[in-house]
Amino acid sequence: MSSTVQKSRSVLISGASIAGPTLAFWLDRYGFDVTVVERASAVRNGGYPIDIRGTAIDVIERMGLLSRVEAAHIASRALTFVDAAGKTIGTIPVYDLTGNKGRDVELPRGELTTLLYGLTRNSKVRYRFNDSIEALEDDGAGVNVCFRSGERQRYDVVIGADGLHSNTRRLVFGSEEQFSHYLGHTFNLFSMTNDLGLSHGGIVYAEAGRAAGVFAVRDSAELFAFLTFATETSPFGAHASKAEQIERTAAVFADGGWKVPRMLDALRRAHDLFFDTVSQIRMPCWSKGRAALVGDAAYAPSFRSGQGTSIALVGAYVLAGELAAHDDPADAFAAYERIARPFVEANQALAIKGRGDLFLPRTQEELDARNRMLASFKAGKSGGDPSQNARAVHSALKLPDYSGSWSEAADRSVASNQDH
Repeated sequence: MSSTVQKSRSVLISGASIAGPTLAFWLDRYGFDVTVVERASAVRNGGYPIDIRGTAIDVIERMGLLSRVEAAHIASRALTFVDAAGKTIGTIPVYDLTGNKGRDVELPRGELTTLLYGLTRNSKVRYRFNDSIEALEDDGAGVNVCFRSGERQRYDVVIGADGLHSNTRRLVFGSEEQFSHYLGHTFNLFSMTNDLGLSHGGIVYAEAGRAAGVFAVRDSAELFAFLTFATETSPFGAHASKAEQIERTAAVFADGGWKVPRMLDALRRAHDLFFDTVSQIRMPCWSKGRAALVGDAAYAPSFRSGQGTSIALVGAYVLAGELAAHDDPADAFAAYERIARPFVEANQALAIKGRGDLFLPRTQEELDARNRMLASFKAGKSGGDPSQNARAVHSALKLPDYSGSWSEAADRSVASNQDH
């Protein structure tokens, strides 16, 4: 193990969402030569609310971002569950469901990505927007990269931080199908006008095998809406059609109650419709040669876990630290996986152990059990804490201390981040 970093070590990171810029921040502080390639023209600044919990809060704090992340907290109040007629079944404070209460932060995804990008854009990190990796050749001593733009470069290490449908993973490890595990639902996310007077919270309507909901960020004039339904096998082929998905969803919800007819109209008109399967990425190994994966590319937990952002932040922190602590990338990748995998797999398991039954009950039995739990909560009876186990999992990893790889300049940089 080395206590210093070779200045010549170069790293290419594919993806400029959450894991990518976080990894770039730490590697830059440790003295690496860092490039981030992103197929989009800029960092995406929109998106639905995400959560940062437990150990991930410690990462944000060490990056000097905690005060700004807390300032962006949207302070959602409650989720209300209704029946087909719109009658309330039960209302639960958001952080009784999901959180570590005082340690949780919920903010729009775009606000977090903008903050992370801001930490690195004025540093020595280089960003290549409107580009992507076309081909990789790992010769054991380095990785030759051909970009879509036609440019060719050589790097010591390549990291894929490019999401659930990672291009880097495909190039290094092969097809996505061998690592993707379908969790039985497909979903649609889109925006619609907030004509419900909803503020700082959401409403969920569910029947066996299908659910609809809306969520208001603060007092926004627009709502984030979702329509999701169960299928035994994934309905998507290699090239999912937007028109086909809209018609498929409309057929499933044709007789839906509550506000579903209005939501279907909004679905058809939505300019920002995003649809996909509820799936996880599970890999026996997160690295191969001089390439590795982080975040959703390596271990997407699905939104049912509520932990995608948090484990991406933690994974990026550990990966950067281990690369700084080891001269040989293979040793660094092995240490990264040894430290992070138990934490990652425990958080992935949250998506399997009943959490989805609250929002996405597949059967009438699951729906009835959920409604009884909500009714007990509404009546003030003890129904157990639905997030007690999750809270322990969120904080299950104690972050390693990689301060031995820091320079005085790095310390001053983080102090500066805290002051602005």
